[in-house]
Amino acid sequence: MEREFQDAMAAQDKGDLARAESLLLDLHKKESGIFAVDESLGLLYVTGEKFAKALPLLEAAARESERSDVAHANLGAAYFKLHRNVDALREFERAAQLNPRNAATQQSLGELLLAEGKSSRAAEAYAAALEIRPDDSDLKLACATALVASGEFDKAQSLLAGLPNGDGSAEAQALRAQIDEKKGNYQEAVAHFTRAAEIDPSEDNLWALSVEFLRHWTFEAAIREFEFATQRFPASTRMKLGLGAAYFGGARYASAIPVFAVLLDADKDNSLYAELLGMACTAVNDSVHKQCSPLITYAESHPKDARANTYAASMLLTEATTDAGNALALKLLTHALAVDPKMAEAQYRMGVLEQNQGAWAASIPSLERSVALKPDFAEAHYRLALAYWRAGRKEKGQAEMELEKKYAQQQAQDLNKRLRQITTFIVDGQN
Repeated sequence: MEREFQDAMAAQDKGDLARAESLLLDLHKKESGIFAVDESLGLLYVTGEKFAKALPLLEAAARESERSDVAHANLGAAYFKLHRNVDALREFERAAQLNPRNAATQQSLGELLLAEGKSSRAAEAYAAALEIRPDDSDLKLACATALVASGEFDKAQSLLAGLPNGDGSAEAQALRAQIDEKKGNYQEAVAHFTRAAEIDPSEDNLWALSVEFLRHWTFEAAIREFEFATQRFPASTRMKLGLGAAYFGGARYASAIPVFAVLLDADKDNSLYAELLGMACTAVNDSVHKQCSPLITYAESHPKDARANTYAASMLLTEATTDAGNALALKLLTHALAVDPKMAEAQYRMGVLEQNQGAWAASIPSLERSVALKPDFAEAHYRLALAYWRAGRKEKGQAEMELEKKYAQQQAQDLNKRLRQITTFIVDGQN
């Protein structure tokens, strides 16, 4: 059996993997429970990416040689390939416990811990590997990545400073940018993100640079970078989303509309895209409303999305009113208020619809509900003032007009607040 095993190893060394597999299978059938055979055959299957076949053999080998750190590390690697990260982590931790001076094991453990979001423990594993291989630049970068993820920015910065080719490494530059951003050094962060994108204009690096401008509401710079990035990566959804947000933030609503419309057309059930399109479409005049049709389509097929139905109705009510348009707006607002009768915007738009149809007295209850729900709603106070005056209630009308003046700046503030929320979602949620 020893001679047959050596023949199998010799065949493997020569690249004759089929013969090696045949010899090892014969040995495995003759006598089970031999560590060297199980381990070698399992690793041979791993080489051929036959992980399902490899796994039971490597599990057996780890049982047969419980004190072998290499056996546990090999088993962990197979689990990882099969996306069984919990099992993989257990085996790598066992391997590191048996032999903490194995740099490869510590590095693999660090990679797995980082992938599982356990950044502090990942940094410890990488640091242990660096003690063994202190000049390994890849290890330094990996350790710095874990340190940044765990918020240990000074340690990460010190580690990056020791890289021999840090200025020419896109990964190092990106990490330095993240550190500067977290420390509030915006200009330095931009410089490092820019350098990373110059070295490696990958989607991730261009995204990081563009988002850095978006994060700080530097919209024209964000538009410039996102326009370049979407040309380079035209299939990237997040780039389109970022570009649309930058256009919107820069008050270029007509440019934002087709971007959001394309996104919604490609993902017809996406409520965020519908809301963004609704915000843009209700911020412009009716000259571009023909590009907003995906919003109407979405709203009609999603009657429980009160916000989208309200945006769609708002857009219809800003156009030249027609009987058909008013009927559809009424249908959409009825849906919205059925879902959320406390939505001040929907109550307001219902009042506007009634006024468009000449029902001034009938608009008063909807508008009163709107200002009761949102006392600083300037436009609703204005419309309510008009309704009161038409009804001969001049004192109430004058009081509502005074409130409109008082809250006139609130609309822009509300829009900025919602834009900030959406920007934060895009910055944090699309990475």
